[in-house]
Amino acid sequence: MRGKMDCYGLTDVGEVRPMNEDQFLIADLNKSMLIHQTSLSHEDHTRLFGSSQGKLLLVADGVGGESGGKQASTLVVEALAHHVLNAMPWAQHLDAGHPDPDEELRAALEACQRRLEAAAGRDPGRQRMGTTLTMAYLLWPRLYVVHAGDSRCYLMRGGRLEQVTTDHTVAQQLVEAGQLAPEQAEGSRWSHVLYKCVGGGSHELNPDVYKATLHVGDSLLLCTDGLTNVVSDDQIRDVLGRGEGAAEACRRLVTLAKAGGGPDNITVVVAHFREAEQGEAQAEERASQAAPAAAALPAEALAGAGQPVG
Repeated sequence: MRGKMDCYGLTDVGEVRPMNEDQFLIADLNKSMLIHQTSLSHEDHTRLFGSSQGKLLLVADGVGGESGGKQASTLVVEALAHHVLNAMPWAQHLDAGHPDPDEELRAALEACQRRLEAAAGRDPGRQRMGTTLTMAYLLWPRLYVVHAGDSRCYLMRGGRLEQVTTDHTVAQQLVEAGQLAPEQAEGSRWSHVLYKCVGGGSHELNPDVYKATLHVGDSLLLCTDGLTNVVSDDQIRDVLGRGEGAAEACRRLVTLAKAGGGPDNITVVVAHFREAEQGEAQAEERASQAAPAAAALPAEALAGAGQPVG
């Protein structure tokens, strides 16, 4: 069954922080050919694109104080995009017998780690700068999530919301060890202490990689903790379950976080995998709203409208 991906990303500084240290990326991976010269009807230096080979969605939340966090998240997103574009054989179809890209995804984050370490080494004042990173790599219908930190990925299916990733916080470690009740974790002083992220002064990185098979009708949410520290899972499920387009879902989630005080930067990426007709209708709706919305919300970015997913 063929469907459409309705995808949108939005980031906001929140109500307290002076600077937005979050980053996000939504990308479509394609084969391309640059024609230098030809006797055909194409003009010289025309670029031809093949069908979509995959999707890349990610969020990053910089840590390290002052502008170090923003530099870290920016460097890592740029390094990851470069690595995926130039080093990963994503153009190979998995159904042709190629193995799952677990090691390639881990290698991508290790490349980000090296880039961040090199930048921190040049600036002694930023040696502990780092960033969370939660990335969804889609080769329909396969989903791979690579994750370090306390940003999150959620999967919504049939009205049920599941947190795909595990927070890499000391509070979560204490919960898993039975030393802290789950309901106490959010208010714990350990809830913001990361034991795993990209950079942060550590030279070791062992990211989690999760695998799933997507269905038409599913929704994905990637978000930083500026959302989840304020907005409950029940509220997230209600927003994703409204049946609205990805753009409106992002706006609702950010509005909820800001209404709850907006103590941190807020970044959300929503992807709906819909029936083709429904996806086209939502893409048209979002296109009609995009221009005025961009004027009112300059921090948001639009990507992935109505792209085929299968």
